[in-house]
Amino acid sequence: MKDFSPLEKALDVQFNNKDLLAQAFCHRSFLNENPNIKMENNERLEFLGDAVLELVVTEFLYNGYPQKPEGELTNWRAALVNAKILSEKAKELDFNDFLLLSRGEEKELGKARQYILANAIEAFIGALYLDQGYRACQSFIEGNLTKELPRIIESGLFKDAKSLFQEEAQERTGITPTYKVLEEKGPDHERHFVVGVFLGQELIARGDGFSKQEAELEAAKNALEAKQW
Repeated sequence: MKDFSPLEKALDVQFNNKDLLAQAFCHRSFLNENPNIKMENNERLEFLGDAVLELVVTEFLYNGYPQKPEGELTNWRAALVNAKILSEKAKELDFNDFLLLSRGEEKELGKARQYILANAIEAFIGALYLDQGYRACQSFIEGNLTKELPRIIESGLFKDAKSLFQEEAQERTGITPTYKVLEEKGPDHERHFVVGVFLGQELIARGDGFSKQEAELEAAKNALEAKQW
């Protein structure tokens, strides 16, 4: 088992229940390969942490931007808690060094690792909530995630590719894009989707991902490139 004390030191957080901290980094593949280790994977903690993260970010935006309408705050929140931002932050915090993965997953460094890292930071928040409560989570999230908001606003990252492609398509062609799942594969816990984006009957581009939403965003991004919009 890994020593998590360097991470605690770097984050200036001391867990009372060290098992919770280890569980936050435990991917299901690790337990499949090590069935004798008595530990749960991090999926339930991720479920809890996702809710805590959304509440902290929502409270931060609500209190910090009293003049902004609900729709704009919703877009900002989505940009702050999406997998790309979370995985980037997890890498910055060296979460990669503490993941408990199977030998096969350790070799995967692409999009699958991005999702594992994003899930790990949510699971860490869930573990921190159980160990030390809401205020500790608020301190961690505001110290590491919500500070990215000015950069997100300035660079327009809160506008996702789907929104941009729809705006361009409606303005240039008068057609609203539609999305269709072209292929599904993989086991239920690691489903993989291929989605096509269409203008009318014309397939403009494809995208793939570990959720329909991610595949749609990838398809829209590829469509913007294909159309050079």
